[in-house]
Amino acid sequence: MRSLIDIQELSVREIDELMDCADDIIEKPQKYADACRGKKLATLFFEPSTRTRLSFEAAMYELGGNVLGFSEAQSSSASKGESVADTAKVVSCYADIIAMRHPKEGAPLVASMNASVPVINAGDGGHNHPTQTLADLLTIRRERGKISDFTIGFCGDLKFGRTVHSLISALSRYSGIKVVLISPDELKLPGYIKRDILEKNGIEYSENSDLAEVLPSLDILYMTRVQKERFFSEEEYLRLKDSYILTPEKLLHAKKDLAVLHPLPRVNEIAVGVDADPRACYFKQVLNGKYMRMALILKLLEVTV
Repeated sequence: MRSLIDIQELSVREIDELMDCADDIIEKPQKYADACRGKKLATLFFEPSTRTRLSFEAAMYELGGNVLGFSEAQSSSASKGESVADTAKVVSCYADIIAMRHPKEGAPLVASMNASVPVINAGDGGHNHPTQTLADLLTIRRERGKISDFTIGFCGDLKFGRTVHSLISALSRYSGIKVVLISPDELKLPGYIKRDILEKNGIEYSENSDLAEVLPSLDILYMTRVQKERFFSEEEYLRLKDSYILTPEKLLHAKKDLAVLHPLPRVNEIAVGVDADPRACYFKQVLNGKYMRMALILKLLEVTV
């Protein structure tokens, strides 16, 4: 039995195999329609989610399986003080696989150590979000044909963004990747990620606070929300927030084959006018997330089709 808590637990070969499986699901959905008949997925979401929870549920239903679970801690026995470990043991009696989101970093790891079925980390605090990273990787491969030899810009909240941290970790194992970090000083990528991932793996990277300046050099732009609550002063936030709003005008200076990604939810950092641009890939990213979660469920349940 195997769980997925951190993207580094998957080898590059396994990630590539998951993407191949997702591509096959996209091409031949009927082939997989009964793959998980009789299997149950438990979605244990201790903090709010739209895309991730519904994506897991849609993935299991499209594999012919069933879903049970809850969407907020208040509707679970956690509100009575039950531990994550006990919840995992109990739910293992009802389900064949668990997807867990939790505000505390490490909670899905604790669940995986106590469950008797596979556990998938669906996001834990500011730490990790491996299935979002799988969605990101499939989107990059489907847009560019391969995951290598490109320059990717990460823009916005790089300090607290778990999706950014997970994707940088995954990309560090592919060749020819250059990283541009675009953020205000308050929200820079943590030093340990620069040191332990980028520098340790010899990834070329640069830091900049001006999106417009670096946009023409990018092959992929990964946008995230600049969060007002992270700033010490309202004045500083107001000075910087518009720097990180992607508009159709700014895209005039970008490459014709740029791919714009965003883990969503979007607030105002990508203008709605960008949605009509063929370079906008964030809604494709949502769909790709469902296919990668289908592939991952099959892998962890050891279902062959």
